[in-house]
Amino acid sequence: MQAVEPKPIPSRVRPFEKTQAPTPWYMKTLLKRDMAPTAEEYDRLIAALWQGDGPMDTLVEWMFEYGPGDAKALIEQAVVKGVGTIEDCPQPLLDFFETLETPPAWIDQELVEEGVRFIHGIGITAEYVLRDLALMGGYLLSGFNQSLVLTGALNKGAAKRIAETGKWWIDCTEPYGLTRYGVGFKSTIHVRMIHSLVRRNLAKKPQWDSSKWGLPLSQIDMVATYLGFSVVLLGGLRKLGVPVTPRESKAVMHLWAYACWIMGVEEKWLVQTEREGIVLLNHTYMTQSKPDDTSRELAQALADEPLERTYKRFEKLRRQFSYHQHLSISQYFLGDKKMGDLGLPKSSSWYALLSTPPRFASYASQRFNPLARKAQQKHGRRQQKAMLGAMFGQSEHGVIAPDEHHPAHVQ
Repeated sequence: MQAVEPKPIPSRVRPFEKTQAPTPWYMKTLLKRDMAPTAEEYDRLIAALWQGDGPMDTLVEWMFEYGPGDAKALIEQAVVKGVGTIEDCPQPLLDFFETLETPPAWIDQELVEEGVRFIHGIGITAEYVLRDLALMGGYLLSGFNQSLVLTGALNKGAAKRIAETGKWWIDCTEPYGLTRYGVGFKSTIHVRMIHSLVRRNLAKKPQWDSSKWGLPLSQIDMVATYLGFSVVLLGGLRKLGVPVTPRESKAVMHLWAYACWIMGVEEKWLVQTEREGIVLLNHTYMTQSKPDDTSRELAQALADEPLERTYKRFEKLRRQFSYHQHLSISQYFLGDKKMGDLGLPKSSSWYALLSTPPRFASYASQRFNPLARKAQQKHGRRQQKAMLGAMFGQSEHGVIAPDEHHPAHVQ
């Protein structure tokens, strides 16, 4: 059998020798290993930059052979009702759903639900971390940005784009939302197919420079994104004054490992502890390139997003407050240099600094009052859904519906 030629190293990747910076002693003590990847880990990262989502990519190729419109309708029926409801179900569809019908043995549903309850309890603070740290900070890593730009993210409107992602996040964190017929499961398969369609389309575009970027929406890009919902969230919550217990950390990591297993992230990249996640996230950063024009354009669009929100009362005032509030939180997390790299105006960390002490006092006191904690979970979930409503405005609350100009559009 002829040997398979190894894929070249995309130029966005940091050379191996530049990934070997010494690990500070306190981080080495915490993580129980060096932050730097071994040669074997580095090679795995490079290989994964050329790997997509095999099962879904195969299904999408069948979709275009069968007839995109008819095949998409069958896939949607299978997601909502199951392949058993499709008469003479095509084999590719059966093969794909066979990979999902039985969850892996490592999934602990009760631990997943603990993660869901924790997410509800942190309320609007979750949005602050995911939006103003994970997403805004992620734009510094320009390797992630190319697919966003080529799908028209800069022209679509940041509010709608962020709201659609928020709807998926809300769906995934509904009670039992990730079970086979749960709303989070259905939304995740929908987003997974969108990713595959984008990957197929962008890989064929002359604007996509694979020698620099590798495969669009590669496994590594998906891994880094998934760790933003878990590792980055947990770290950011602590910095905003929310105490996180080891059990809560484990539950959140498990929740997002399950969600991203459904999303098509390969099991070898799914980690169960925050410690493992910190190391892996650091490794994915080494496959990224420095901030560029896309970083600044996307960051400015995100910064301006609160100015498009819809509020029932005092709309103009609340828009302005939200705009400065989010800039303050990003400033708190990212600092002057990174904010400058993103082309954002220098701000103060006023909101983060003022809100962190009372937030800590509130969450710490709930440890001793189960009734208060349960009430906070209900209140926190209402806050999360209210924020989603403000971003969607009068638009229907949905998860990515590609229009005719989007690379994932199917007629």
